[in-house]
Amino acid sequence: MQRSSTTRRGFLRTSATAAGAAATAPYVITSKALGDATTPPASDRIVMGGIGIGNMGSGDQGAFLNRPDVQYVAVCDVRKEWRENGKNRADATYGNKDCAAVIDFRELLGRSDIDAVHIATPDHWHALMTIAACQAGKDVYLQKPETLTLREGPLMVAAARRYGRVVSGGSQRVLDDYHDIVDPCWSGELGTIKSLDIAVGGPSMPCYLPAEPTPPDIDWELWLGPAPWEPYNAGRCAGNYGTGGGSWRSYIDYSGGSLTDWGAHHFGGAIFAADLRELQPQSVTYHPATADGKAAAYVTLTYPNSVEIHHNRPGHLQTVPPSAVHGGAIKIVTDGQPKAGKPVPLYRTPDGSGQTNIYGDFIECVKQRARPFRDIELAVNTMTAPHMVGLAYRLQRSLQWDRATQQFVGDEEANRLVDRARREPWIL
Repeated sequence: MQRSSTTRRGFLRTSATAAGAAATAPYVITSKALGDATTPPASDRIVMGGIGIGNMGSGDQGAFLNRPDVQYVAVCDVRKEWRENGKNRADATYGNKDCAAVIDFRELLGRSDIDAVHIATPDHWHALMTIAACQAGKDVYLQKPETLTLREGPLMVAAARRYGRVVSGGSQRVLDDYHDIVDPCWSGELGTIKSLDIAVGGPSMPCYLPAEPTPPDIDWELWLGPAPWEPYNAGRCAGNYGTGGGSWRSYIDYSGGSLTDWGAHHFGGAIFAADLRELQPQSVTYHPATADGKAAAYVTLTYPNSVEIHHNRPGHLQTVPPSAVHGGAIKIVTDGQPKAGKPVPLYRTPDGSGQTNIYGDFIECVKQRARPFRDIELAVNTMTAPHMVGLAYRLQRSLQWDRATQQFVGDEEANRLVDRARREPWIL
């Protein structure tokens, strides 16, 4: 198939044919399908598939495979090794050879038996795949950072709402790792929050790696997808967690760098602690480096309630009461006047008897048709913060944001950077 010339109508026709063929295949009912003391019957399980099964995707797959209320039936990856590893892992779990392994995510989304998917591809694929999954009637567990550009977020939220899908962002650290600052903020013991300081790396960089022979076990065109065409280089598409070069997380075409990768965690935890998840910044202030070179540039975000978030503000992450500090990466400064608290939002649990994890929260929300702890709209609002910080560094100036229009006020150059061009046919 010539992917560059595949039309939506042609893909839907192909999917329908494949689904019909699958419906006529023989079906054998096993004892496991009928359920037992630890496993619900097949009719009560969420049928899942995974897109992107390397590194974090492998961890996500394992989390869902370990749930008795999930039936895991398909994996998708453009790399043969990861695709086969994912299939083998699922087959070993169920003691059969039934897990499908496909290269093209559209084939997986075309299956009518799949209820939900988890997505852990490079960031430049997140919006396209999530929207396509919603259109195909699938719920989505999406790894962070959920977006690569500011424009993608509202389109993803609109798709989730239009098609009635459950879409959860995937940063488990937002609730699991930041209780030392979340709990005292929500309890009211620290008082009213005034500002937050976040220390995390900067934006991604251009990639100038030379061409290498493309290995036969990767579909390079499909790996690139909407990104600009570049020749294969192992360092360009490596899935390691580094952001200083030699991984896709390092480069502009595929990621926002450490600023959005680890930033999704740190901004996410701080914004959750400060109860800013429903808001977006209204102004972005760029502070240039000092003339003597002793202090680097930094950026301040101001929210509609006047709370400020500072990114890498020189010399301001020390513990200065009254404040809450997490691991040298987040500091929340308050007025120190205790006030009435409120319950901390938690993951949804089957019976309310205790806290599960972010994967269980997603599955329970799929069952109950409820919005998850890290609902896509809250995740998108959170990701506006590091995206705006990155734009201010790139333009080296301050910006004003109009949330209603999703545009920067009176700044055509900044508004051209709200999104980016994509290769056909991968258009949003």
